[in-house]
Amino acid sequence: MSLLKKASKTWLLLELVKGLSVTGRYLFQKKITVEYPEERTPLSPRFRGLHALRRYENGEERCIACKLCEAVCPAMAITIESEERDDGSRRTTRYDIDLSKCIFCGLCQEACPVDAIVETQVFEYGGEDRDCLFYDKQKLLEVGDRYEAQIARNIKADEPYR
Repeated sequence: MSLLKKASKTWLLLELVKGLSVTGRYLFQKKITVEYPEERTPLSPRFRGLHALRRYENGEERCIACKLCEAVCPAMAITIESEERDDGSRRTTRYDIDLSKCIFCGLCQEACPVDAIVETQVFEYGGEDRDCLFYDKQKLLEVGDRYEAQIARNIKADEPYR
């Protein structure tokens, strides 16, 4: 590049003018930024967020302690202990998920034969320390009770894909 061309680019600030022209082009266009707490983007019914344990309509927990979700979890984030009840069926005595280990792959939900463990569309959760991300059976059942209507809608919307 010739010395005269370099000097003209430097003194005329052509790079700056070129950059400002790009900025000027987008200045009056419709903005695509989402103001998060006030505005929300739509979520897919298949979005995988916070885990929940579901109950049957009569209030009994759905989990039959088959331990398929524990076996299929690639991150080994699920721990289950069970015992046999008086009527011969098995139920969990301990169901823990460590969300700091979980990779939210959804394999636990797919492996469950009775739709006991599901992933909700809740993504606004967190905590001050790692203990807040450790969900035991009681916390998971509370999440399931709180979001049961949303979970049922998402499962119904997902039926054609099953």
